[in-house]
Amino acid sequence: MTRRDDKETIDLFEPLMVAEGSPHRGALNDLALDLATRAAAFQSSLPDRVAGAIATLIRSMNCYYSNLIEGHNTHPIDIERALHGDYSGDAAKRDLQFEAKSHIAVQRWIDEGGLAKEPTSPAMIREIHERFCASLPEGLLFVDMPNGAKRIPVVPGEFRERDVKVGQHVAISPGAVPRFLERLNQVYRTQSRIDAILATACAHHRVLWVHPFLDGNGRVARLMSYAMLCDSLNTGGLWSVARGLARNEATYKAHLQACDEPRRGERDGPGTLSEAALASFTEFFLQTCIDQVDFMEGLMRPDRLRDRIMIWAEEEMRGGRLPPKSDAVLRAILYEGEIQRSAVTGILGMSDRTARRVTSALIDAGAVTSESSRAPLVLAFPATLAGRWMPNLFPEQ
Repeated sequence: MTRRDDKETIDLFEPLMVAEGSPHRGALNDLALDLATRAAAFQSSLPDRVAGAIATLIRSMNCYYSNLIEGHNTHPIDIERALHGDYSGDAAKRDLQFEAKSHIAVQRWIDEGGLAKEPTSPAMIREIHERFCASLPEGLLFVDMPNGAKRIPVVPGEFRERDVKVGQHVAISPGAVPRFLERLNQVYRTQSRIDAILATACAHHRVLWVHPFLDGNGRVARLMSYAMLCDSLNTGGLWSVARGLARNEATYKAHLQACDEPRRGERDGPGTLSEAALASFTEFFLQTCIDQVDFMEGLMRPDRLRDRIMIWAEEEMRGGRLPPKSDAVLRAILYEGEIQRSAVTGILGMSDRTARRVTSALIDAGAVTSESSRAPLVLAFPATLAGRWMPNLFPEQ
């Protein structure tokens, strides 16, 4: 099908960046540098084994908050159950569990270096959408048209063929989508490091302004932004802006709507859209990133994390849910980062049989994990324990 192109001019969504000469630029550069410094310090503070376990939990957290912005509430505990093949008997909840699994699979693909081109390239934007939508249940692959019109199927990875209106914003014609995305990538793919950080916020709105797909644009934009931050900051998947955006959803959406507005006079940048609004959203976006880095850094401070885990272990032992001296094994893993299974006997000062029983109990509780029966024991951070070990990461179920 040939998509109708109304030949809109590219400058309709300019400016794509807050210009170097903008009065807003200095403060934004400072924020970008602050974010880069804090993100690097946080990542370097975590042992590799702990960082890997945290990144796995953050995928579920990111998925939860990104879907929550769209009105889809699937708690990370239910997401974790789905990852182990445990699905709800309720059809609607089960569909959302499949949606969450799909979102996590895309983020894992990003984390493992799956993007062959820049995150802002039209090909990668399409592939993110295709990978996200390809495994969705049929019931989530339709859009109900207004005024009682028929339901329209969403085709994974395919740009929309219809006109759309989001709030007061009437998106460009379907045939214009590829041209605008090419321009978007042209601007964002060649940036200095500071510019690349600023571009993450700018691209977030401009992709939503183009509205390439019939549905799924919000998730695609947030996954694209996640990938851009991974590239520019080497985040390691240890924190997520989606949590901050969801916790300030009204402000987030108000900023996006303001960025749709036209230029506010001669002093509001050189483009068609408001540069001041784009600068304000960029400031909000970067400050949200900084807040999330600070939040995760606070959670992962070794002394505080150790105290929370030790208090949990003591309560579990007192309640008979963990064998005595289980806390000694956890303390050793916290100190060393990992321990060999054979070391548990010496840590406990007990028999091999008792050591195996303690190890099995900690694994069954989700507190520790191991890649195989011969691999070292490392801390796990399951969603079921996050409420105790990492409070406020997400709401209690």
